[in-house]
Amino acid sequence: MDLNSDLGEGFGQWTLGDDDALLGVVTSANVACGFHAGDPAIMRRVTVRAVAEGVAIGAQVGYRDLPGFGRRFIDVEPEALTADVVYQLGALEGFARIAGDRVRYVKPHGALYNAIVNHEEQAAAVVTAVVAYDRTLPVLGLPGSAWLRLAADAGLTVVPEAFADRAYTPEGTLVSRRLPGAVLHDPAEIAARCVAMAAGEPIRDVEGGALTLTPGSICVHGDTPGAVEIARRVRTALTTAGVELAPFAG
Repeated sequence: MDLNSDLGEGFGQWTLGDDDALLGVVTSANVACGFHAGDPAIMRRVTVRAVAEGVAIGAQVGYRDLPGFGRRFIDVEPEALTADVVYQLGALEGFARIAGDRVRYVKPHGALYNAIVNHEEQAAAVVTAVVAYDRTLPVLGLPGSAWLRLAADAGLTVVPEAFADRAYTPEGTLVSRRLPGAVLHDPAEIAARCVAMAAGEPIRDVEGGALTLTPGSICVHGDTPGAVEIARRVRTALTTAGVELAPFAG
């Protein structure tokens, strides 16, 4: 099982999360590429540290929305969105290369991630960007999304993702952050859920029903209270359960 986290999401003197601590826990790093968060100095620092820790570097691409942290839907034209994604991939690739590695996968961020669950045009635009840039790059996304379906149709390697600390609807989609209970905070509960997901066992959805997820990667968020403790608890619980942790992108 792979553990991924959103990293490098500061900007200038503003910091978010403990990148160094999380890079000692996760196996894949979704690095912000400067559009929703991140800047050149942060991208360089995180990629250098990721290489030192043996963590796979992934491009976390999003809308051009620093003020909204990429969590606001933008009705951008498909051609412009494709260009934006290529731009972000190229920016992070430069820093990954001088750190001694390369970008190994792609994961959309925030509102873009949620939009391309159903938004066919934008999903296709992001797929077009990845295919044009490097069709060997795997892509992370929500199971059942238009994004993963169109990516698979284009011949890309798709990796279904689950979230350690997010509540799910009975349909397997994420509960909106605007609703109460959307984000879980109990480290023991979160760790137990992750062990269940890794074993193919059901977890409880937001309505109390049984929901079975089969992720190829589990995301532990780095911007929630107690994020490092939660990530460490999840890693310990998985390894104690006999789950081998390794990046999905070689």
